[in-house]
Amino acid sequence: MTPDELVAHFGLEPIPREGGLFRQTWAGPERPDGRPEGTAIVALLTGAPDDFSALHRLPTDEVWHHYLGDPLEMLLLAPDGSSRTAVLGPDVLGGQSVQLTVDAGTWMGARVVAGGAWTLFGCTMAPGFTPGGYEHGDADGLSARYPAEADLIAGLTRP
Repeated sequence: MTPDELVAHFGLEPIPREGGLFRQTWAGPERPDGRPEGTAIVALLTGAPDDFSALHRLPTDEVWHHYLGDPLEMLLLAPDGSSRTAVLGPDVLGGQSVQLTVDAGTWMGARVVAGGAWTLFGCTMAPGFTPGGYEHGDADGLSARYPAEADLIAGLTRP
């Protein structure tokens, strides 16, 4: 299986600003506030240096799921000023997670682990994703707030 075959099979398209390729696979019924009850996507990142999920945050929890390929390294910057790196991947006995919940308001960014070729993963939200809830990370502002992670932040942000 290759990234090109996965792109063709799922009909993946570029994710605006954030990076990577995706396709929405489900959206629940509309709520009174206009948002869907929930949403799910399938997404692909490759090991190319410029292919990553840029740091961003969302107003509700988001669950990430590992499906195929290499592990995905995620930088998580919490509202309380703490940070951590998590690995989404198949080696659950080795500390990786096949499913990871990112709490609302947490800055998140991800890339295929060093030396990896590609990762097919999914994200699920309830209430569902809307573009208005997406907040794109700024390298200078995030580095000032999380100085210990400045190098990782620089590698996971784009204008």
